[in-house]
This record gives sequence, C-alpha cells and structure tokens, in this order.
Amino acid sequence: MTSFFYFYPLLDGKITAVKIRLKVPARINILGNPSDGVEGDFATITAAVNIYAYAQIESASRLILEIVCCKDHNDEYWSDEHIICRQSFDMGSFPLPYDGSLDLLKGAYNRLYKYSEEFREKSKNQGIRITTWSEVPQQSGLGGSSLLAILTLAGLRKYYQLDRNTHNDYILAELTQRVEAKELNITCGYADRYMPIFGGIAYLDYRGKLQQKDIFQEPFVTVESLDKWVNDLPIVAVTTGIKHDSGDVHGCMRPKYLQQDQDWVRNGGDYPLMIRFMQGAWETAWRGKMALLNNDLSSFGKLMNKNHALVEEMMKYCGFQDGAGWANNLLIQKALSSGALGAKLTGAGGGGSVYALVNPGEEEKLEKIWEETAQKNQLEDAKIFRPHICKEGLNIQNVS
Repeated sequence: MTSFFYFYPLLDGKITAVKIRLKVPARINILGNPSDGVEGDFATITAAVNIYAYAQIESASRLILEIVCCKDHNDEYWSDEHIICRQSFDMGSFPLPYDGSLDLLKGAYNRLYKYSEEFREKSKNQGIRITTWSEVPQQSGLGGSSLLAILTLAGLRKYYQLDRNTHNDYILAELTQRVEAKELNITCGYADRYMPIFGGIAYLDYRGKLQQKDIFQEPFVTVESLDKWVNDLPIVAVTTGIKHDSGDVHGCMRPKYLQQDQDWVRNGGDYPLMIRFMQGAWETAWRGKMALLNNDLSSFGKLMNKNHALVEEMMKYCGFQDGAGWANNLLIQKALSSGALGAKLTGAGGGGSVYALVNPGEEEKLEKIWEETAQKNQLEDAKIFRPHICKEGLNIQNVS
C-alpha cells in the first residue's frame, strides 16, 4: 500500500514529501477530423468530455512509473494486485528505454528531459513515483493514449515546480504531440493533445502546422473557446469495441497528403484529391462554428453527415476497403434512420467510436437502438454512453 504524503514547498533546493492528484478529460472531434493529423493548415471543432484518466504523484527514492487498475479513482490506496505494469530507474537515467511497456510515460519523461534544462537539474537527485489509471477504453478514438503523456508531463511540471511560463499549457500540449510523433514514431495531430488540457469546446486552428516542425519553429494551435455560446450538446456515443491504432490510419493518409501537396506546390494546377477532401472537412468545421453560435442543431447535424461522407470517401481512396469501418458505418446509418440529426466517427476511423447528435430528449431512444444493433451484430464489447462537455480541462490538486 502507498502511504500518505503531504505537500511542502521547496526547501534548500530539494523537494520534500509530496502527494499530488491529477485528472484530465478525454476528447471527441466533433467536426473537421481527421484534419489535425493530415492537414495542419485547417481546423476542427473539438470538445473535452467527462471521461477521465488520472495520475498520482508521490515522493520516492527512485523514478518509478506504473499503471494500475482501480475500481474507484477516489481510492487512496491500492495494493500490488492492482498494478498492471511497473518499472523503476535510477534518478538521472536518460534516455529511458522503450520496450513496449509504459512507453507513453517514458516518452513524456524523455521529451521533457530534452526540452527543459530546469527539469534536468531539478530531477537529478529527487525521486518520483508516477501512477496512472484511466476510464477511457483503449484504442477507442477518444484520445486515450495522449492522456497518459499529458498526465506525466503535468505531474513532472507540478512536482518539480518548473517555471510555468517556459512550461505553460501550450508547451505541454506541444510536448505531448512530440512524445508520440518524435519519441514513439506515431503519426498524429494536435487535437488530442490540446483539448484535454484546455477543456470545454473549442474551434482549433492548425494553420502553419502542416510540416509538424520543432517547437517554436511553427505556431501553437489557436484555441478559440466556444464555451460562452455552447453549454452542452444532446449527443450519444458508442465505442464499437473494435480496437484500432489511429497512427496506422494517419500513417497511411498523411504521407499521401504530403506527397500530393508537394507535387501541387511544384507543378500547380487543380487541387489534388487529398487536399480537396481536407478542404471539405475544414469547411464543415468553420461552418459548424457558425451553426453552433446560432444554436442551429439541424444545420450542425447536416455538416456532421457531410464530414463523415468526406472521411468515408477519403479512407476508401487511401486503401481502406471498409472506409471508416463497417461497425462505425452500421451504427451511424442506424442512428440516422432513427431520426438523429447527424452522426459521424470521432478519431481516425477503422475502429474506435462514433457519436450522434439528436433532438434534445431523444438520447435514451438512440441508446436503446444502438444497444439492440450491437447485440444483433456481435459487438459484444461495445459501450454506449452519453458524453457531456467538460468545461474544465487538466485538473491538479495537492492532497492533504
């Protein structure tokens, strides 16, 4: 069992006993996706939702990283039987080796070590135990993998009391993207790394980020909050239970896009097909912002359907025989035929999750329809839920 620790300030350059709790929400890409991974010049409407991943930070004699399985995230204690995976290292170890276990946590440590001289200095002699757990289903298209990297980076920032200007939330999001893209060679964009930190619902503008250059060599994502106008949305979501790796999808589409973009810049002429696909997805995002501001759910739902049709066509063009995925398309069509205003995938497609916008008060009706559809089509691991916009993003608390 872990024992209690309490937070004290930095004394003589060394951190005393500390215990910190963090939580961060998952996200859904509402419109524009998957442009954040394929076309950095465009935009998405993305929301943080009330499904969470958690971390606990404690003082330790070494660097200890672990993932645990806890039934109740409010439990103060867990035993070794809850530990899914644990590794420990001497302080000052760098780089931490990637071996398929805890790589997201290790990648976050390694990337921060490269970025921050302050972290390198403060972490030399002071150990830390980072424990993470999550409610987010694995490979569900809700950005779950990024949450573990975010929690690790945020925990290290808090524990070592790193300067909040040079380690601000934009930097945290950018570092998280580099953890996956640079440390672990996972093709990915930016929405999963920004929205959980900032929270709420926002129009995310990625202009200038197509090439995914180093930090400070390209703009940060512009996060335009829509919280003032959008309190919540009547949506229902379902994870199909079919696991996918978003990097596999983006890893096919992004190179094809970059090649066509490069050829077009060199030769001119009409826009290539991949660029036209993503311009169409971008249009659904900026028009969707206007619809939300006008509280026009009907138009917003139609834009969702247009967005999904574009993604379906693009994925088939990129060689995915089932387009956005047979289960995704089945559930989407069932929602639309049952009166939903709009339905589409969230994430890269293939597996993962879909969500539908319904008329207020019709959420339960769709939940039952999707439950029946999942049972009839052997989607035994499907999980149906009603996500709500989470206004608060990354939350950090000292435990006393």
